[in-house]
Amino acid sequence: MIIFIEKDDRKVSKRFAGTVASLLSSLDINPETVLVSRNGEIVTEDVVLKDSDDIKILSVVSGG
Repeated sequence: MIIFIEKDDRKVSKRFAGTVASLLSSLDINPETVLVSRNGEIVTEDVVLKDSDDIKILSVVSGG
């Protein structure tokens, strides 16, 4: 699995199969601060990922 982490502007190659929530936990990323895209579509924390998925972890920006 190739994982692009926007905040750090880096790509990580990792063998992984499990939920989005467990992936974020393994990368020590707070799920409330990001959106996760799988193969170009935003997914929720309970979605099960496959090792062949293309993952992007996008930072959530808020302002006022």
